[in-house]
Amino acid sequence: MWKFQTQINMADNYTCLSVSILTIGLLTAFYLPSANAALAVMSLVVVLVCVSHVLGKLRRRDGQTERRVCVLVLGDIGRSPRMQYHALSLSKHGYSVVFVGFLDSKPHQGILQDERIRIVPIAEVKGVQVGLKILTYMTKVILQSLQLLHVLLKMELQSHILMQNPPGLPSIAVACLVCGLRGTRVIIDWHNYGYTIMALSHGAGHPVVRLAKWYEHFFGPLATHNLCVTKAMKDDLQRNWGIKATTLYDRPASVFRETPVRLQHELFMRLARTHPQFLPSGNDPCEDEVERTAFSGFNLADKAVTLTPGRPALLLSSTSWTEDEDFSILLKALEEYEGFIKAGTSLPSLVCVITGKGPQKKYYRKLIDSLHFEYVKICTPWLEAEDYPVLLGSADLGVCLHKSSSGLDLPMKVVDMFGCCLPVCAVHFSCLHELVKHEENGLIFKDPQELAEQLRVLLSEFPNADSRLAMFRRNLQANRGLCWDDNWDQNVLPLLTSST
Repeated sequence: MWKFQTQINMADNYTCLSVSILTIGLLTAFYLPSANAALAVMSLVVVLVCVSHVLGKLRRRDGQTERRVCVLVLGDIGRSPRMQYHALSLSKHGYSVVFVGFLDSKPHQGILQDERIRIVPIAEVKGVQVGLKILTYMTKVILQSLQLLHVLLKMELQSHILMQNPPGLPSIAVACLVCGLRGTRVIIDWHNYGYTIMALSHGAGHPVVRLAKWYEHFFGPLATHNLCVTKAMKDDLQRNWGIKATTLYDRPASVFRETPVRLQHELFMRLARTHPQFLPSGNDPCEDEVERTAFSGFNLADKAVTLTPGRPALLLSSTSWTEDEDFSILLKALEEYEGFIKAGTSLPSLVCVITGKGPQKKYYRKLIDSLHFEYVKICTPWLEAEDYPVLLGSADLGVCLHKSSSGLDLPMKVVDMFGCCLPVCAVHFSCLHELVKHEENGLIFKDPQELAEQLRVLLSEFPNADSRLAMFRRNLQANRGLCWDDNWDQNVLPLLTSST
C-alpha cells in the first residue's frame, strides 16, 4: 500500500514540477525588460514543461510495475537458453515477463505455454547493403537502436530490464537511456565480452574492436546490477572495469537428465527418418517382431525396449558454428580414431552427432562431406528444443570445442551435458577448471592427437559398466550440485527485490 501511494505521489510530483516551472517562467518573463528575452524564457519554459510532461507519462507507475520485468536479448530467443531460464524463473516467482528478441527458432515449450511470459519479437536489422562496410555497420546500429528504443518506450513501465551481453551493441546503451527516461533498473548478464568475440575475426587492434571495447567499458558500469558466469569474470570485471558483479553459474534446467531407454528409442526412430546414421546397419539381425535403430530395439510382442549389444558409441557435440569453436580438431581426431580401428584396435564404431546452427556450418559441412570413413558416421541435425535434452541424455560421450574468446566464460553446452550425467572431453582454456574436473567428470585436451587418444581410451571398454567412462558418469550422478532454480533464487531474486 505504501509503495502504491509512493507511485501515485511520484506522478503528482511531475504535475507539480510542470506548474512550478510555468509559474516561475511567467513571473520571470513579466519582469524582463526585453521582449526578446521574455520570448526566449517562455520558449524554454514551454520546452521544460513538455519534457516534464513526457517524463511524467514515461515514469507513470501502477500497482503492478514492480512485478513486471523485461528480458532482452539481441539474438535468437530459441538459441538463448540462459535467458529463457531467467524468464521461466521470473514467472515462477509471479513476475510478468516481456521477452524481447529475435524469433528465428522455436523457444522452449515452457516459454510458449507460460501465461505470464509474452514474447515481443524484433527483427534483425541488416543496415545499408551498398558502399563501405563501415556504413553498413553504422546504419545497422542506428536502425537497431531506434527499433529497440521504440519497443522499450512503448511497452508498459517495467521495474527491471534484464539483458544479455554479448551481444550488447547497441542494446546496453539503449537500455541505459530507457533507464534514465523511465526510472527502470538495468541488470546486465555478462556471458562474455563482445569485443573479444569481434577480435576473433577482425583482430584485437581493429578500430571497430577498439570502439566496441570502449563501448562496453563506458556503458557497462551504468547498469544497476550485474551478473556474470564465472568467478574469473567476476574478478576481471571488478579489477579492470570497476563493476561489482554476482556470479551466477549456469545450471542445467530440470529437462536435462538421463533419458530412459524407451524415450531414447522413440527419438532414434524419429531421427532415422531424416538421418540414415540412425538406421540399423546391414549386420544387425532382421527380425519381423523387432523394430530396430542403430542403437536400440523395440520388441513388438512384449513391448520391451533394449539397447543393442555391439551398438556404435554415440558421440555428441553442439555448437553455434562460430569462430571460437574449431571443429577441425574433432574431424582430425575422428580420422585418427578411424585409423586406430583399421590398425586392429578393438573399438566400437562411432556415430558423431553435431547439433546447432551458425555462420560456419556450411564450411564444415563441406569438410565433413569430403571425408570417407568406414567406422565413423557424422550427421549435423538441427533439433527442436524438446528433443535436444533427450538426445544429450541418450549419448555416451560429449565433446566441447568452445574456446572462450576472453578466457572468462564457460560453455553452456557442457552444463547441459553434465545435467544429463554425460561425461565430456573439452578443449582447454584458462577458467575451464571451474566446470570440467579432469579425470573426475571428463577429460581436457589441447590438440586433435590428445582428443583422439582420449576417445581411444574411454571407448576401449565400451559399454562395460566398470569402464573409465562409466566411472565419470557415476561421479556426475553423485555430484549434481544446485539446480538452476535454487541457484537463481539465491543470486538473482535478491537483486530484484532490493531498492537500489
